[in-house]
Amino acid sequence: MPHRIFRLLTVVWVGSLLTIGYAVAPVLFTSLDRTTAGAVAAQLFRIEGVLGAVCGILLLGLANVVIRRGGNAYRRLRWLVAGMLVCVLLGYFALQPFMNAMRVAALEAGTDVGHSAYAARFGMLHGVSSVFYLIESLLGVVLVWKLPVGAGAGSAQPGARDVSRKVAG
Repeated sequence: MPHRIFRLLTVVWVGSLLTIGYAVAPVLFTSLDRTTAGAVAAQLFRIEGVLGAVCGILLLGLANVVIRRGGNAYRRLRWLVAGMLVCVLLGYFALQPFMNAMRVAALEAGTDVGHSAYAARFGMLHGVSSVFYLIESLLGVVLVWKLPVGAGAGSAQPGARDVSRKVAG
């Protein structure tokens, strides 16, 4: 059962990561003015950051449970999850507060952040944040790709695969 929950959390996290970052946010910026699109995107990325942190922590715990039950395939998956979690923590929880503070300060000055004195710093932080998001996305795709397949994924007894081949073959 833990391996199924692991898969579910993985596809929820990676699916939302890819959908928000590479489908929803670009549509927002082509459909709305930059200020409104930025505000909506910031809220969506806030939700994505919290979701990523929660899923990352739960996935690390589940991976440990599955490994203790003999699912050695999950050992390498832990590193992918840990990498993704680091990207979330740095990209969202370390950089986003500074970006939000600049956005608020610009709005209080009566302009958007792109036309404010903070534009260059905001652009640099946005670029760094985007790199973390891209790395997290790529690690997520690899994580989904490397998920063990089959019932009890990774916890089968050593000889069980050979017996099933003899019966089927």
